[in-house]
Amino acid sequence: MLAVFDPTVAKCPEGLRSPPVAGSAAAAAGGAGAGALMKGFSDSHDGAVTVSLGPSGALAYSAANQNPLVPRLFGAVNDIFCLFQGHIENIANLKQHYGLSKTANEVTILIEAYRTLRDRGPVPASQVVRDLSGKFAFILYDTLSKSTFVAADADGSIPFFWGVDSENHLVFSDDAGLLKTGCGNSYAPFPKGCFYTTSGGLQSFEHPLHEVKAVPRVDSQGQMCGSTFKVDSESKKKQDASIPRVGSAADWSNQF
Repeated sequence: MLAVFDPTVAKCPEGLRSPPVAGSAAAAAGGAGAGALMKGFSDSHDGAVTVSLGPSGALAYSAANQNPLVPRLFGAVNDIFCLFQGHIENIANLKQHYGLSKTANEVTILIEAYRTLRDRGPVPASQVVRDLSGKFAFILYDTLSKSTFVAADADGSIPFFWGVDSENHLVFSDDAGLLKTGCGNSYAPFPKGCFYTTSGGLQSFEHPLHEVKAVPRVDSQGQMCGSTFKVDSESKKKQDASIPRVGSAADWSNQF
């Protein structure tokens, strides 16, 4: 799966972009933009489906060569698109919680969970992701509000990466080789136990009161290559009205 988002929709966090490595193929070519990334995905994945989001970016999906234990899914409901890989173990409980039919899958559940957050916001986004039990990584895009919602499970069970291309697009994919080609050395594994939203940036759903900081990442050749992001246990966010309480009737949709 692949998502390429314009900086007006998803801003690159500090630390993810690294200076180009002198003499590297990516530096010589000036990196790859959104068009090249989408073409690269289509060329290397049989049966790829691509979806243009206009000036906001693009999505791509393929079911080819997937692991049956952690399959990829793609769906859309009411102008909300979702790419998902993995499986949710407590899916029956979530179907009941969100009032969904027995045929609902992980994509349907995530879209409904997002719609509940956006429209009613009874709990914080961190709680919604924390309530998902299983192995997963997902990318969700709301075309109406032009908002993203991206997350990976607490164990980092699914290979999942993000980076920034030469056109300053924020890129998410399960294909590390594609990001290495398209983003040069400005890519890294997406931090486990974290989620990203358009308005809130990168946050930890395991430790929502703590800040997430970038730690410089060095590859096997000693070159700077993006950053890993880790929870800063010594830095706490201010506990004020911007942090919702479970059961609150307030509208917390501005998290997106």
